[in-house]
Amino acid sequence: MNLTDGQSAVAGGPVDTETRLAIIVETMREISRQTDPQAMVRLYGNRIRSLLPIDRTVSLSRRDLQSPQFRVTRYSEWKEAINPWKERHRLPLLEGGLLGELIYADKPCLIDDLIVPDDDPAAEYLAGHRSLAAVPQYDQGVALNMVIALREEPGAFLPEQLPEMVWTTNLFGRATHNLVLADQLQTAYDAVDRELRAVADIQRALLPAELPKIPRMELAAHYQSSRRAGGDYYDFFPLPDGRWGILIADVSGHGTPAAVMMAITHTIAHGFPGPPMPAPNMLEFLNQRLTCRYMGDLETFVTAFYGIFDPAKGQLTYASAGHNPPLLKRCGEQRVSSLDEAQQLPLGIYPDQKYDEGTLQLQTGDRVLFYTDGITEAEDPSGTLFGQRRLEQVMESCCDNPEQLIQRVLTAVDSFSAGQPLRDDRTLVVATVG
Repeated sequence: MNLTDGQSAVAGGPVDTETRLAIIVETMREISRQTDPQAMVRLYGNRIRSLLPIDRTVSLSRRDLQSPQFRVTRYSEWKEAINPWKERHRLPLLEGGLLGELIYADKPCLIDDLIVPDDDPAAEYLAGHRSLAAVPQYDQGVALNMVIALREEPGAFLPEQLPEMVWTTNLFGRATHNLVLADQLQTAYDAVDRELRAVADIQRALLPAELPKIPRMELAAHYQSSRRAGGDYYDFFPLPDGRWGILIADVSGHGTPAAVMMAITHTIAHGFPGPPMPAPNMLEFLNQRLTCRYMGDLETFVTAFYGIFDPAKGQLTYASAGHNPPLLKRCGEQRVSSLDEAQQLPLGIYPDQKYDEGTLQLQTGDRVLFYTDGITEAEDPSGTLFGQRRLEQVMESCCDNPEQLIQRVLTAVDSFSAGQPLRDDRTLVVATVG
């Protein structure tokens, strides 16, 4: 057996340059359309055999194995192709012998006069062939894979073509590897997306399934997360004597972490001992538990506004934990004002924070707009914020019912953003006094 490093090529009649170029161009076109690595390997193998006459090919891998073990990942004589990325358990595992020596040698190799002993572990793959070209495929500088090309006659490979074989085989190997990674990434993304959809479904289940029927108050609400799940939260609480609590909150950050904290806030709010009133007590209860149990080591916080509406008195008492002040439009007036008399720190910053209480006397036709900063901090293409003033202008020019007001706000924000993606969750609650 004559073992010579650095020699290989294909014997047989030459392929003229024009035909060769046409085959290569068509091969590259077809490869560029592939999304399945298994199909791409099959296509490439068929095309290469039309350029380089080869009687048999064997592909090897030593990935995740120790010397002298290796796997046969492809074999041109198999009647059924095995997908080496998804059916690894079906791949033959061999140890030692000529192929084990070749793949662990970590370099190209040519055998001009191949004679294989019957007891060689790979004898069945090599039998009947006299020429062998071993082409390593490198990953992180190591030949983790190798293609073995075989011809029946001795001395069938020309040394001057071996560099091109190594070059093209490794370039194709990298392309295949990238396609495999892309497929694995898509699979992982789909799995994560399914989980995020489940998180989003759970989060939305924590929001009111329907708006309550509150005497002397007509309601409308809108919730839109910037991702699958978000950190905005609104809720309503029935209270003694026909009163109702109205809560709107916004967890800092986005996505799943904010959604988890939103769910925690929901749980704490519904765990208030007794009716959640007066308004400052509710915020102090939330703040104490969020700060001491959940946010001590987390760089996050929650803004919240909690109001209690008394239909009998037409009165709204409220407290705010750093939340955007709701906007008030009096019936018959164009001017819009802010409910900003009771602003304190957001929840989750200082455990002993006390919250003040504000009082607002409402009249028939008055309208209050509760919102999160995803509305006012929406950006146009230049990075300019929508801002509170533009929101006030929508309210000033609108005398419609609550649902129509929400639609006007959303239309104004979308028009201002000019197609910019959502950067934050958007929540709106409109209450009109009857």
